[in-house]
Amino acid sequence: MLTTVLTISGIGLLCGVVLVIAAKFLAVPVDETAENIRNVLPGANCGACGYAGCDDYAGKLATDKTIKCTLCTPGGGEVAEKISGILGVACEAMVPQKAMVHCAGTFDVAQFQMEYVGPKTCKACHSFYKGRKSCTYGCIGYGDCVSVCNFNALMIVNGVAVIDRDLCTGCGACANICPTKIITIKPETSKVYVACSSHDKGGVTRKLCTAGCIGCMKCQKTCQFDAIHVVDGVASIQPDKCTSCGECIAVCPVHVIKKI
Repeated sequence: MLTTVLTISGIGLLCGVVLVIAAKFLAVPVDETAENIRNVLPGANCGACGYAGCDDYAGKLATDKTIKCTLCTPGGGEVAEKISGILGVACEAMVPQKAMVHCAGTFDVAQFQMEYVGPKTCKACHSFYKGRKSCTYGCIGYGDCVSVCNFNALMIVNGVAVIDRDLCTGCGACANICPTKIITIKPETSKVYVACSSHDKGGVTRKLCTAGCIGCMKCQKTCQFDAIHVVDGVASIQPDKCTSCGECIAVCPVHVIKKI
């Protein structure tokens, strides 16, 4: 019995010594710069910066001075300034971004092509005839965007995603996961948008959803700043040219152009 106890104790002691040696020689040095940057990042791990997460972005910033410190959209200008201070580099001006939903096809105005009974996700529903609504370009309404938003900025209201701009950071997670790509990320200063993404002809669009753009081009003809064009059947606004004057809103016969 004594021999067994001594043997086990010896093995335990030997393993302990091996672990101590391994911890000393195999330890990964901590990059204090990366750690300091990581501490000022919001920790959303949304991928808006183009990297695998906050840790990855912080590590790349610490080792590569060519990477911009303004890539963290959720953190905005405040975080960018802190990062530039840590790195000792100049900080570029950063325009806050917000998500926009280009669909107004609520249950009240949109037609349905089927009664979907599969998994209640937009991705699953979209894989089956491109969604339950007759308009295959619109919001499916199961909230995949809601599930990936780390800031509680999205909700589904009457079958369409709605964004709380006060909570939205413009990280783009919702836009990336949306199977119909009706969510876009625009500068916060962009106030006028088209609440439709249908590329069907006007007559078809109206049959499928009475809130859809009919491509009549009245908005395009009215705009004095060349900021809105009808492309492939649906109006599209260029934020850098739009002055938010509202003239396109006034002439739109289906009221699909809206101002925040």
